[in-house]
Amino acid sequence: MNEQNGEKRERLLYGFPHIAYLGSFLKWLVLGGIVGILAGSASALFLHSLDYVTQQRLSHPWLLFLLPVGGALVSYMYMKFGGSSSRGNNLILEGIQNGGETIPLRMAPLVLFGTLITHLFGGSAGREGTAVQMGGSLAEWFGKMIKIDALDRRILLMCGISGGFGSVFGTPLAGTVFGLEVIAIGLMSYSALIPCFAASFIGDIVATHVWGVHHTSYSVDLIPALSVAVLLKVLLASVIFGLAGLCFSELTHFLKRTFSRLFKNPILKSAVGGVIVIALVYIVGSRDYLGLGIPLITSSMTEGVSPFAFLWKLLFTSITLGTGFQGGEVTPLFVIGSTLGHSLAGLLHIYGPFLAALGFIAVFSGATSTPIACFIMGIEIFGSEGALYMFIACIVSYVFSGHTGIYSSQQIGMSKSGLLRVDTGSSLEDWKKTKKKARQSSNN
Repeated sequence: MNEQNGEKRERLLYGFPHIAYLGSFLKWLVLGGIVGILAGSASALFLHSLDYVTQQRLSHPWLLFLLPVGGALVSYMYMKFGGSSSRGNNLILEGIQNGGETIPLRMAPLVLFGTLITHLFGGSAGREGTAVQMGGSLAEWFGKMIKIDALDRRILLMCGISGGFGSVFGTPLAGTVFGLEVIAIGLMSYSALIPCFAASFIGDIVATHVWGVHHTSYSVDLIPALSVAVLLKVLLASVIFGLAGLCFSELTHFLKRTFSRLFKNPILKSAVGGVIVIALVYIVGSRDYLGLGIPLITSSMTEGVSPFAFLWKLLFTSITLGTGFQGGEVTPLFVIGSTLGHSLAGLLHIYGPFLAALGFIAVFSGATSTPIACFIMGIEIFGSEGALYMFIACIVSYVFSGHTGIYSSQQIGMSKSGLLRVDTGSSLEDWKKTKKKARQSSNN
């Protein structure tokens, strides 16, 4: 009887395929929207809390000296209760790629607590990783509640990424594409397009209009006229932006490996990291590189910043994340890119805020290999007047960052060069091991 009913339904759908289209559309509109409500609410809680702890840190400078204690506490919490949660964004990516192990619900409160502690005491970190992990873990929990199958679970996790990203930055279109694009370099799955948009769009509305989140706005008041000279300068700067993204990714991964090898105890590792960050503050003579670093972005688009601000922010963030503190990488990448762009503007004799805006999105593009999402984010944040330059900056940075990135479990869907043979389907971590073996073989 069930088989006969199934056959009748199949014949009906083939005869009237738009019934199937409508059913799928409504299904994912609802499921993606629910994930968006969960992710947007979680992001709102996070952002309001982040504003509070940041104000506390600025009002009480002595809190910086508790950074080693805060790092040790967070590492202890992850040792005691974290389990697979310690793999962060990579755990979510693996769950989407190959149906990896379950993403625990406790990931959400753990990463929320860990990131707030990092920012309260002055660690240099971002917020995207926290929002994505909360969105992913809540999407996993929701999927279990409604008992979805393996394929739908994959799509729902992508919704979690989009919902978290779109709501935490106030960029619903970029959030949509980021959830599709970040899984595998060079490939996007359109099967998740509608649910990811629903999650990102609803998540942003919930965060901003329901919970009252306010996002920082930026503007560029002058876009250079199109000319060969300007194009060449943008191309050169974009290559440097890509290399900066590569440098950040590789340094952060290197420090994670090195500190883990030097300090087998994660609690001690994070405590030492906190001491190093405090020492850096006094070496540099500034606290500008602590926390998110948003004032540096604002300065790079107005009065200007120190020529080496990008380098200091890169170092502060790599050490913070490399020693086990919690937090994202994307906002620091915005800071690195915008300050680097302003520094290059003087050398290239081009308008500083314009190049800072390109660096804002291009370094992020290089470090995540998500050029389309970054291009769309540029339009959402800065407007469409400089769209041509933004597109050039994102795709050039994407190419020159190579097969590297901040997410080691990100898959390589296609090689960035036809001259370079890369095993598609392998992760960035696998590619790194392959390169290492090739170098050892050539040396022998």
